[in-house]
Amino acid sequence: MVVSNQRIRSQQQRRIRAIDMFCGAGGSSWGAKNAGCEVIAGFDQHAPARNAFSRNFPRARIVPGAIEQLQPETLSLGRVDLILASPECTNHSPAKGAAARSERSRATALQVARFAALLEPRWIIVENVINMRNWHKYKAFCDRLRALGYNIRVETLNAADFGVPQVRRRLFLLCDREKAPNPVKISRVVRRDVTDVLDDRRQYQYTPLRQPSRARATLERAERAFATIGASRPFLIVYYGSDGSGGWQRLDVPLRTVTTIDRFALVRPRKKGHVMRMLQPTELKRAMGMPGCFFTDLGSRRESIRAIGNAVCPPVMRAAVRSLTATD
Repeated sequence: MVVSNQRIRSQQQRRIRAIDMFCGAGGSSWGAKNAGCEVIAGFDQHAPARNAFSRNFPRARIVPGAIEQLQPETLSLGRVDLILASPECTNHSPAKGAAARSERSRATALQVARFAALLEPRWIIVENVINMRNWHKYKAFCDRLRALGYNIRVETLNAADFGVPQVRRRLFLLCDREKAPNPVKISRVVRRDVTDVLDDRRQYQYTPLRQPSRARATLERAERAFATIGASRPFLIVYYGSDGSGGWQRLDVPLRTVTTIDRFALVRPRKKGHVMRMLQPTELKRAMGMPGCFFTDLGSRRESIRAIGNAVCPPVMRAAVRSLTATD
């Protein structure tokens, strides 16, 4: 029994203690937990996100408030080995189009360096949209981390390469104070597609595709799909897209990027004509690589989808953490 207790204490001492800045519902933390880390705290100023994180990590501390106003040295967090951080990405993303960018929002990334200087973790993982590299302070941000002693490896990872049925390319900065980070190993799994996302065991309500209230743009998207794959096969209508795909996609490829808005509608042929329905939050969770027990039910469909689309795909973060903290 003494030997067993000593072994348990030794394992607990070796276990990586992580905090999650901009934690949202906890997608990054779930990936880190699956990589063997102990998530001790999450930080977010959005109350619904904190509620979801607390449900997913009941033993972790949840810290409210704007990250710029927090003083990490006063929080009594104990040893912190790893910082996970997904700074606000909307004002880096091309999805915002020509709208004005908030520099204050983008500058939240600089708080990662401030926390690192005070908490001195060995490892940091920063995740964001790829366009963060175009930010005029991106180089200064990386230089600040290097000045703190971190070796940085920049990776662009696609969730579809890690068993997630979604095309989601994101920037990952892997930082290690003791050695150059390893490259992230791509999973040797068969790519999953939209059919792995759909849950037609439930009786979801469909409505006729062609009806007087249907928007003309929606019907035009459907017609483009019919012209390509015919009228006998199901497909997705994709709203709010700007990649020239025609506003639809096939089911035999990974889902396009899940965002914070409702944008995917399933169209199926029926004897009396085509019908359609929006994808459900449970299906979008599956598209993010989240398990069924991952809590995102925030009381309204809008808030639930926002929590899902704001998250990091857990399988990708798990692979990134395992790569960064490998002892070889």
